[in-house]
Amino acid sequence: MTDEAKKAEAEAIVEQLVADQAASKLAAGDATLWGAEAESEASIRLAWTKLHETSRPLRGEIEALRSELNTEGVDRVVLAGMGGSSLAPEVITNTAGVPLVVLDTTDAGQVADALEGDLSRTVLVVSSKSGSTVETDSHRRIFEKAFADEGIDAKSRIVVVTDPGSPLEAASKEAGYRRVFPADPHVGGRYSALTAFGLVPAGLAGADIGALLDDAAAAAAKVSVDSPDNPAIQLAAALGAAHAQGAEKVVFADTGSGIKGFGDWVEQLIAESTGKEGTGLLPVVVESPESPGFADAKDDATPVAVGPAGEKGLSTSGPLGELFLLWEFTTALVGRVLGINPFDQPDVEAAKKAARSLLDAPRSEPATPTFVDGPVEVHAPDGVSGDTLTDVLAAFFAATPEFGYLAVQAYLDRLADASAIVLRTEVARITGKQTTFGWGPRFLHSTGQYHKGGHQNGMFLQVTGAVEEDLAVPDRPYTLGTLQLAQALGDGQVLTEHGRPVLRLHLTDRAAGLAHLVKALQEVVQ
Repeated sequence: MTDEAKKAEAEAIVEQLVADQAASKLAAGDATLWGAEAESEASIRLAWTKLHETSRPLRGEIEALRSELNTEGVDRVVLAGMGGSSLAPEVITNTAGVPLVVLDTTDAGQVADALEGDLSRTVLVVSSKSGSTVETDSHRRIFEKAFADEGIDAKSRIVVVTDPGSPLEAASKEAGYRRVFPADPHVGGRYSALTAFGLVPAGLAGADIGALLDDAAAAAAKVSVDSPDNPAIQLAAALGAAHAQGAEKVVFADTGSGIKGFGDWVEQLIAESTGKEGTGLLPVVVESPESPGFADAKDDATPVAVGPAGEKGLSTSGPLGELFLLWEFTTALVGRVLGINPFDQPDVEAAKKAARSLLDAPRSEPATPTFVDGPVEVHAPDGVSGDTLTDVLAAFFAATPEFGYLAVQAYLDRLADASAIVLRTEVARITGKQTTFGWGPRFLHSTGQYHKGGHQNGMFLQVTGAVEEDLAVPDRPYTLGTLQLAQALGDGQVLTEHGRPVLRLHLTDRAAGLAHLVKALQEVVQ
């Protein structure tokens, strides 16, 4: 389709959204926008459109608690949360330049690193909408014991953010934790940046949440009007039109926005909201505008610059509070254009159930690898063979569908094993396919929904690693290492059941294994 035809299709969608008064109805909380089947869910998930107003009282409460803690010499904030409970606070604090230790992992090394900080100065923020998130519950148990072991009154150092009426709220009040902040129950996790989930940890860490809400209010005036100039309508129309022509992926690159980590936040928003019923938009976050996948984006992907306009594709710029609301409105409107419910996540629970079953009935012996290549155990899927790691990688990549994608999933320590991010660049360069990178298990709360519910053309490269020093989870029959591996194997099992190939590479020595894997990748000839 020509550029003129693409533009005409996008203009037709703009015209339809304006005629339907979609933006103003969304701002007013109209649950009928996504059809009858979605109405019951949407009716209890639209309070985010008013958070720039309704979250104002939180500012004073958070500032008062921060002052209390600082007076007591407590100024180190550790956040235990997953998905929507961690991604927004992380981008807010990174952009503001204030320190926040984010625990959205089950990696024993990464959790141990957080424990090595000065606990006498530490407050733990436990964020969980349901209160039953296994990762967050494990973090709470581990830190509660660590505080007690140091002679610190644990209940005075734990702050909780959860939905009213959740099991965590009741247990926290019974335990006498320092403070329980009720979140708005009518906001889903991925739309919760401006609720207590985003604002409490960020505000306690020192971010200016008043300015964030002011910026969101400025955006609200722009995105809630039924006008062809509405940026959310324009974005939704452009993405919807591109998807109709086969552009299933949206590639994000920062072009100097000054916002640190925005791609990780918007990745969850778009993937969980649109990746279902065999359709959707797959967000692909790349390192720079020159990275493979952005500069050379093909017809199956739409490049989006975060910051000043790039040479190709779309661009969005502005302060963080504005971009939060802009992309939330855009994503909800894209749901209408694609004909799906943007507020459910029907496939997220599958991997959790599989992981729980493996914890309840662990294997007596570790899985036997297909073969071992140096410090890498190769667990190849059916139909993929080879005598070396390089051979298996080449065969695996060759099986990628024409318009498919590759997902690198690293169940490692995203601090100590940070070099693993280079795997995305190498795989994208070698294959010429759109390639995502996710740290496990946190991606299970974002792109994990798309992997199972979106376009079924993904190939999955799992990287797991040996645990040198494991951590027990108090009053639970498993360690973090056991949980981390169960999450990897559980998700791999669900993907396999969906007919999606999973190649698992287990690093018996993480540093040596990563170096060996990169070398093997560089030897692949496509």
